[in-house]
Amino acid sequence: MIILGIDPGTAATGYGVIKKARALKCLDCGVIRTSPSQTAAERLKIINNTLSKIIKFQQPEILAMEKVFFAKNLKTALLVSQAEGVILLTAAKKKIPVYQFTPMEIKMTITGYGWAKKERVKKKIEKLLNLEEISKSDDAIDALAAALTYLIKHKI
Repeated sequence: MIILGIDPGTAATGYGVIKKARALKCLDCGVIRTSPSQTAAERLKIINNTLSKIIKFQQPEILAMEKVFFAKNLKTALLVSQAEGVILLTAAKKKIPVYQFTPMEIKMTITGYGWAKKERVKKKIEKLLNLEEISKSDDAIDALAAALTYLIKHKI
């Protein structure tokens, strides 16, 4: 089973692809970046096009996404919601089921503590995926955590 994890955002959308066969394996992770100088439509198009390429190459069966339910300001919340919409549409067009988890739900599932710090989550992901060290951004780490949350919650 291949799971694509996503941490949505318009400036940076993290992604992480994991495979569960006999053991867990990280196939890929990274960040889809856009520029503030681009229009909202251009940024969303980049997210859609890049995500479509990742899906075509990795062939995930499930998309697990961090669900943002709180933001410090309304503008940020709206931008993240736009990115979520594009991600949901991209998955729907590819007929990939989407599962969304709150940040607290992800932290609780990964570490056993809903208020865990990013470093603790990162260390647990490294252990679960047998990685020396994840040198990727927080966005990619959050995406891997979303994918792992799906696997753990569904006991796969």
